[in-house]
Amino acid sequence: MTSKIRWGILATGGIAADFTRDLQLLARGGEGGPGGEDGLDAEVVAVGSRSEESARAFADRFSIPRAHGSWAALAADPGVDVVYVATPHHAHREAAALCLAAGRAVLCEKPLTLDAAGARELAALAGERGALLMEGMWMRYSPAIRRIAELLAEGAIGQVATLHADFGLPGPFPLSHRLRDPGLGGGALLDLGVYPVTLAQLLLGRPDRVQAWAQLTPEGVDAQTGLLLGYERGAVATLSCGITAGTACRAVVSGSLGRIELPPIHQRPDSFTLHRPGHAPELFRMPRVGGVGFVHEIREAGRCLRAGETQSPLAPWDATVQVLDLLDEVRARIGVRYPVGSVAGVG
Repeated sequence: MTSKIRWGILATGGIAADFTRDLQLLARGGEGGPGGEDGLDAEVVAVGSRSEESARAFADRFSIPRAHGSWAALAADPGVDVVYVATPHHAHREAAALCLAAGRAVLCEKPLTLDAAGARELAALAGERGALLMEGMWMRYSPAIRRIAELLAEGAIGQVATLHADFGLPGPFPLSHRLRDPGLGGGALLDLGVYPVTLAQLLLGRPDRVQAWAQLTPEGVDAQTGLLLGYERGAVATLSCGITAGTACRAVVSGSLGRIELPPIHQRPDSFTLHRPGHAPELFRMPRVGGVGFVHEIREAGRCLRAGETQSPLAPWDATVQVLDLLDEVRARIGVRYPVGSVAGVG
């Protein structure tokens, strides 16, 4: 590892731009703090796109030294330590596999793949190559979410009974939008529902019972989906996601001795409130950092790289696969099938 962690950006869309801004904010010592000891001493050195023109425009926009006109060229760049994969969902598997096969570490935007089978393949490849593989799921790296998990383990709200979480965006989205396209892994579930499902997995673990209902678009993706997860110990999670109406984007976990409320937007909170009978509400505030929301995962990727780890303890491969297993089951129940990245029984 060189003195600076050298990042490559694969794809040039909006999320790639947001990630690059956050990384450059850290690199120059913005609100996230200077680099160095915490693995924040990083720089963006290359960008890759399927179009030379797009790669060059992105490189010029963010003062990135090298622009590659193919994913393969970026993956083969010996001056890149780790690649952030920012393509639409349907291309995550191909892009991440290309980089891992070339020996590059990978931080891949969520969901890691369209299905659990693809995630297992990537994890196996990362293991064979001894390369870091992380899913870019904000929640897994959030100090607030991690503190909530600690409080639950300490019994702060007693025996957990319910978890409610929602994430919905106001429509309508035009037919040309990726959220309407089955070929791009469209629909609410993988784009939005993955957050409430991940929250449930983080706080409650693997469910023992799954029920789901969805309204599908004419193209066959889910416009809105409701999930009911049951746990043998008695807990219930009610989750929803949609692309037809803007929802509160809140989350509440309740137990026998109180409840914890997360404010909007619950997928990247910097505070939460603990409510207990006989006590004043207790507000927990996390240190604020700059950027859009990628700071914590960038920090963790840097720490893992310097430690020589192939997976982060905050986002182990098994946990990512568990969430995708559940999403596979939900898709099978609601009848959403994709023409790519399919597994038996899912489509």
